[in-house]
Amino acid sequence: MRVLVVDDSAFMRRAVCTMLGADPDIEIAGVAHNGKEAVQLAKELKPDVITLDIEMPEMDGLTALRHIMRTAPTQVLMLSSLTTEGSVASLQALKLGAADVLAKEQSQFSMNMSKLQIKLIKIVKALAQSNPHRQATRTVEKVASTAVPSFRSNQFDLVCIGSSTGGPPILETILGSLPATFKPPVVVAQHMPEVFTRSMAERLDKMCALSVIHVEERETITSGNIYLARGGKHMHVHKLPSGRLEARISAEPAEAVYRPSVDTLLGSAAEATGAKTLGIVLTGIGADGLIGGKTLHAKGGTLLAQNQSSCVVYGMPKAVAEAGITSASLAPTDIAKALSGLAATPAAA
Repeated sequence: MRVLVVDDSAFMRRAVCTMLGADPDIEIAGVAHNGKEAVQLAKELKPDVITLDIEMPEMDGLTALRHIMRTAPTQVLMLSSLTTEGSVASLQALKLGAADVLAKEQSQFSMNMSKLQIKLIKIVKALAQSNPHRQATRTVEKVASTAVPSFRSNQFDLVCIGSSTGGPPILETILGSLPATFKPPVVVAQHMPEVFTRSMAERLDKMCALSVIHVEERETITSGNIYLARGGKHMHVHKLPSGRLEARISAEPAEAVYRPSVDTLLGSAAEATGAKTLGIVLTGIGADGLIGGKTLHAKGGTLLAQNQSSCVVYGMPKAVAEAGITSASLAPTDIAKALSGLAATPAAA
C-alpha cells in the first residue's frame, strides 16, 4: 500500500511517515511540502492513499485536492486542524472527493503517538484496500442490492442513521432530499470530533428543509427535526414516562471504540421505539452498527444498508448485510427515495 504524505510542517511529515512506516504493509511512496508538489507527485507516483494537509503555502490542500481528483484520482485522507475553520474546510474537502478526515494537533501527535498511530494505520489500510480508483472491476456483493422498499407515512416513529468514513456527503444527499412534510424525527451518529459535528450540523441546517439540531447534552425529539449527535461522545434515545422521546449525550459506553457509537444509537432506539424504528447504516470502517442492528432486528425494527458500489469503505454496511438483518442494500439516492414515503401527504385543497 503506497502512501504519499503531504504537509508543510517538517515535524508532521516525519510523524506521519514514522507512524505509517512502522506497518510492513505500508510503503511511503513520497513526501510533498505543499499542494503544488502534491499534485505533481500524485500523477508521477500514483499512490493508493494521500495524506493531505489543508493549510499550506503555494497551494492549499483544498485546491490541491481539486487538481488531484481531476488528474490523478485516489483515496485522500485530509489532516485537519481541530478548529472551527479546520472543520468547515474538512467538510468542503469531503464534498470535493476526499475519503475521510483526521483531526490533527502537534501536541496530540507528540503526546498520544501510539493511539493516533493505530487509528491512522487502520484508516489508511482500509482506504487503500477499498480504493475504487485502483480497482479495474468491482467485486460482486455477497448480499445483492434489492428493490427500493415502499414505506407508509405512519410506519415509523423514528429514523436512526449511523455513518463513518465517507459519510458526510452521503448524509447531505439523503437528509437534503427530505421534504418539510417528513413525519418521523431523524437521529444521526457520524464518527467525528465534536467541533466537526457542530460545523456539520450548521451546514446541514442550511441545506435541509427540516431543522438540524446539534445535540450537546439532551434534546426532546420531535417531528420536523434532525438530531446530529455531538462528536466524541455517544447519543442514547430514551422514552420518557410521558411517551415522548429524548436524546441524551453520554461518555458511556467508555469502551466503545467509535464515537458517537452507532451500536449505542441503534440499540437504545430499538429499546425506545421497537418495531416503529427504521435504522440505516452507511459507509464506514469496521462493524459499528452490527450489535445495535441485531437488537433492532430482534425488536421487529427495519434496517437498511448502503450498497457496496456507493461506499467509500464497505465495512459497516457489509457487516449488517451479511448478518442477514437488513431489508435492503441501496444506493444513497434509493435510500432517499425509500424515505420519501414517510412524508405526510399534503391535504387536498
